[in-house]
Amino acid sequence: MNFKPFFALTIIFFIFSCKQETQRLTRIEGKQIAITDSLETDASIEAFVKPYREHINKNLDSVICYAVNTYSKSDGELNTAIGNLFADVIFEQSNPVFKARTGKDIDMVLVNHGGIRSIISKGDITTRTAYEIMPFENSVVVAAINGKQVNELVNYLVEGKRAHPISKLNVVVDNNYHLVNATINNKPIDTSKVYYVATNEYLYNGGDSMNFFQPSDSLYILNYKIRNAFLDYFNKKDTINPVIDNRFIRLKK
Repeated sequence: MNFKPFFALTIIFFIFSCKQETQRLTRIEGKQIAITDSLETDASIEAFVKPYREHINKNLDSVICYAVNTYSKSDGELNTAIGNLFADVIFEQSNPVFKARTGKDIDMVLVNHGGIRSIISKGDITTRTAYEIMPFENSVVVAAINGKQVNELVNYLVEGKRAHPISKLNVVVDNNYHLVNATINNKPIDTSKVYYVATNEYLYNGGDSMNFFQPSDSLYILNYKIRNAFLDYFNKKDTINPVIDNRFIRLKK
């Protein structure tokens, strides 16, 4: 009797009879592990890091300017002193770069209210201040958009009723937030003209629902971080004293 076929069939039967069912993930469990100052530090790592930390803190805490008052983005209705400073700094520091490369001037600046991440406290301004105001790596870009898109930009501001930082643009609304007038550099917006608007790459790509930047005729990437613009500005100033002004106002009855 030939036992080989019988033996082979027995092995196959055994394999299939022992085949496990496919396992599926039915539940995921986790627990929170708090990271606190109660965790023990490694003395050797601490000793290695200490001189670098002290060097960085010394640079960050170096005084470069002075603020006359404390400035917060919640201080005004449609424009704030810190927001006006924010946009004006971008214009003042970026326009020479843009003009040197293109021979053109930036027409206006628009960035977002939420991008201001800290107050400026009365007293000494340090390098750390610039990092607190702008902790992100956002850089200045200049979008070439037409006058119709600028009108969409203005409508966005009017409908939002929020103090987004602007420079070189003036917007007036009535008591009911209906648009009364909008000008760039004191001139009416020309729908047939191309305007060069400085912003950051996040907003250019539709951040904060600012969808009016695209399509753009051209985009100019300045490779200039907004934080660095602030550092350059603070370093050339002795004192700052930004104010709430009439760049975006509501007429009261």
